[in-house]
Formats: sequence, C-alpha cells, structure tokens
Amino acid sequence: MSVRSYFIFFLGTVLFLSSCSTKKKVLSSNTHSSNGAVLTDASSARGKTFSGSRLDNYADLLNVSTKKLNPHLYSFIDDWMGIPHRMGGQTKSGVDCSGFVNLLYIEVYKGNLPRTSRDMEGIVKRKKVDKLEEGDLVFFSFGRNGIDHVGVYLHNNKFVHVSTRKGVIISDLSDSWYAKTFVDAGSPNI
Repeated sequence: MSVRSYFIFFLGTVLFLSSCSTKKKVLSSNTHSSNGAVLTDASSARGKTFSGSRLDNYADLLNVSTKKLNPHLYSFIDDWMGIPHRMGGQTKSGVDCSGFVNLLYIEVYKGNLPRTSRDMEGIVKRKKVDKLEEGDLVFFSFGRNGIDHVGVYLHNNKFVHVSTRKGVIISDLSDSWYAKTFVDAGSPNI
C-alpha cells in the first residue's frame, strides 16, 4: 500500500470511530435491570443505589421531583437503556446517537428531526446551558469535523445519549470529557 492509501485508511478509521461516539471510559455505572436501576456514567451518581420505582430512580439521579419529569420520555429512555451502539442503527439491536434522538423525538414529541447530528444542530434555536429544558438537544465534537454527537437534555446538566461502550446511557455535561467536547445546545424547530 502507498502512503496515500494508508492515510486514507487511517482517516476513514478516525472518522468512523469519532462519529456519533464517546470515547470516555465509564468510571461508574449501575446496570439496567428489572428492578428499575438506571445506567449512568455521571460522576455525581458514583456509589448511588437506585431502589425506587423507575420514575423515582430517574428523579433521584436528576435531583428533581417526579412531577417535573415527562413520564412518556422516561418510559422511552428506560425501554432503550443499555441498547448497544451501532453506527447507522435505529433498532434495539443497535442504535447510533442521531438515530436514537430521532426515534425519541418521533415517539415522545411527535416530531421529525434530520438524520445526522450535524443537520440537527442546524435546526435548533440556540440556548445557553443554564437555560436548557427537558427535551432540548446537546451537541458535541470529538474531533476536527464539527458536530459529530448529539444527546437529549434531561435536568441538572444530565443528558441521555448513545455511548459506543455502554450504549444508551445518562451522562453529565459537567463531567470533564463532556464539558471539554460540548459545542452547542438548543430547542429543535420542528
């Protein structure tokens, strides 16, 4: 192979691995189970045990009252929790970040979004992080290609997204990996 061929192969591999993925090592998590546990890598959840009802567990993780939660949203998240990452996927056998966000918006908010995270970012009304509301979109860039990852904001800096290592998971915008790669956020105009 020529140097150019190696470069093209290397570049293609980097783009594939950086698209719609998180490379952060999960530091702490609870596994999804029938007793209502939630999957999270948020540093604020380290050592926490979730033992209530499913909605109570989400409220506990997000540090809000269950009255502030959209039960339909958390039921959807719960159904997908832990589903593995698969580039281009939109099924429970594997889903990528924008596929998950699309399915969530169709099911929970009855709206259609563009298919890619980059295109989704193009249709949001931008907001500062302290103004985000449940259901807003959060965008990240893990490389030099601009937006390449999207998640859905929940409460108190937490968001749901698809990690390449843990699948559908709840993370925290304040944790160093996400804070460093966070690019934009806002409400989609649908």
